[in-house]
Amino acid sequence: MAPSLDFSQWWSKDTRKGTPVVVTMENPNYSVVEIDGPDAAFRPVEKSRGKNAKQVTWVLLLKAHRAVGCVASLATFLWALLGAIKKRLIFRQGVSMDNEKMGKGKALFTVIKMFLVTALAILAFELVAYFKGWHYFRNPHLHMPRTSDIQSLFHMVYVAWLTFRADYVAPTIQALSTFCVVLFLIQSVDRLVLCFGCFWIKYKKIKPRIEGNQFESDDVEGSSFEYPMVLVQIPMCNEKESIQYLIKAEVSEWRQKGINIVYRHRLVRTGYKAGNLKSAMGCDYVKDYEFVAIFDADFQPNPDFLKTTVPHFKDNPNLGLVQARWAFVNKNENLLTRLQNINLSFHFEVEQQVNGVFLSFFGFNGTAGVWRIKALEESGGWLERTTVEDMDIAVRAHLNGWKFIFLNDVKVLCEVPESYEAYRKQQHRWHSGPMQLFRLCLPAIIKSKIPTWKKGNLILLFFLLRKLILPFYSFTLFCIILPLTMFIPEAELPVWVICYVPVFMSFLNILPAPKSFPFIVPYLLFENTMSVTKFNAMVSGLFQLGSSYEWVVTKKAGRSSESDLLAAVERESKTMNQPQILRGASESELSELTQLKEQKESAPAAKKKVNKIYRKELMLAFLLLTASVRSLLAAQGVHFYFLLFQGVTFLLVGLDLIGEQMS
Repeated sequence: MAPSLDFSQWWSKDTRKGTPVVVTMENPNYSVVEIDGPDAAFRPVEKSRGKNAKQVTWVLLLKAHRAVGCVASLATFLWALLGAIKKRLIFRQGVSMDNEKMGKGKALFTVIKMFLVTALAILAFELVAYFKGWHYFRNPHLHMPRTSDIQSLFHMVYVAWLTFRADYVAPTIQALSTFCVVLFLIQSVDRLVLCFGCFWIKYKKIKPRIEGNQFESDDVEGSSFEYPMVLVQIPMCNEKESIQYLIKAEVSEWRQKGINIVYRHRLVRTGYKAGNLKSAMGCDYVKDYEFVAIFDADFQPNPDFLKTTVPHFKDNPNLGLVQARWAFVNKNENLLTRLQNINLSFHFEVEQQVNGVFLSFFGFNGTAGVWRIKALEESGGWLERTTVEDMDIAVRAHLNGWKFIFLNDVKVLCEVPESYEAYRKQQHRWHSGPMQLFRLCLPAIIKSKIPTWKKGNLILLFFLLRKLILPFYSFTLFCIILPLTMFIPEAELPVWVICYVPVFMSFLNILPAPKSFPFIVPYLLFENTMSVTKFNAMVSGLFQLGSSYEWVVTKKAGRSSESDLLAAVERESKTMNQPQILRGASESELSELTQLKEQKESAPAAKKKVNKIYRKELMLAFLLLTASVRSLLAAQGVHFYFLLFQGVTFLLVGLDLIGEQMS
């Protein structure tokens, strides 16, 4: 009987009989077959055994070529990075220092510099101890040598440092790290609850709906409609003379077509955007309107925007705001815009939508929204007390009982900043303003007549957890405590704090933008890098420092959608005949436009684009890289890789190598 298939190989190994026969073919195109048993001809032949020497050689050469290509790419990246460091830090070619205006960030920069100097000194101690064999940091239970064991003064100083570190420094660092980890977990739970709320909304298909045609009149026969009067405002700031010329020409053209459009220019720029809106709402023609739609200059709403937003106000007298979602025409322009798209997609799809559905409240985004003018007036109107006038009016309207609706399906195209300089200034304003507003609004929140749970949501979640605690623990835990634990091994951060939980939370953040999944690791590292700017802004706003009152208009590239570009080409062809545009304009308008055109022609050439050097980010880069070297001595795998990649990210950002450069 033939042997069983299950034991054939085992049987052939131990009960092999007969003489092995090797049959060799002279033709090199055929492989070599070895017969080493009586049933060898019936056993399946492995695919690898059917390859000749030439095939194996080619496979090995291909793998070697791929490996060399990877190494070459890595070497090219490191060489380019070293070249950029040499060019920017040593020769200062094409760079300008980020001068900290009004003392902004000087205190934080000094603290980071002190940490870096301390870390370098401790690393020097550790290197000497490592090469001399004093591996005390490998043993969690420190063994202090006797006096007779002390061989030198340096050894004695090192032992004294170990004692001081274990008794005084480590408990303080451990207590602070535990506090930050607790805040981290609380914020993670809040983020997880928001995600569950978003899943529930999608599962139940919950969204604001418009039943029928809200403007159809019941009193008039036929297809008669009653449309409410909507005032559209486009607040702008610091536009150049050439831009003013284009705007006035466009306004003049639309006025000739019978459109009621006005261009107002404030000579005294007080109150920034809030001052613009406050001045515009004080005009006489505002009394004829029931609603006001607000758009920033770079926003491109669809023609049916008002038809998809204003109907929600009918038969809903308590509704004060309808907010639309942002979409971005340049989200794939560079790595910086891709990372911003991840953040803002989560903000709108999860935070704004969940708060709108379950709380009827969220922070107004300052644009792409329609307000009931009565709600603005009863809430005190636009105030110039903070740089986040949109959040200010939203909080005051909420305290007065007005409800908000967020339309996730209505998207308005806009731009995100493409340079790190513009994005950094934008984030500083977005994180200093809320803390400044919190100080001003806290008494009003406590004294308001809204339910207690709404007061708790405003104070604990809206302001403290999402505006104060998030930048605090992110910067303190991952930029300060983590590198310190490399030099204070008694105060240890577990792996799940620096790896598992952050990766999981980043995965949740990226779900609203699934196409950005390949950028999950850069997103995690970049968010930790941005925590420096956000922490500095939070402290500035909380303690009313000078930089909290700064308003720097975010620089945009002026990109448009494809349909808008085609419309612009058509308009440009019409503007070739200048008298046709200005027909019907007054003499004062003609003289002013002529003057602006002359200023445009005599304007200086654009400045060359340069990089900036951000000192705080560079100092933290060197601190994290120093800590990674210390982690390498202690053979801590995950900590080493995290510190290394995070340090390189800080270095790239500090040298302004992410995003586009600005003129």
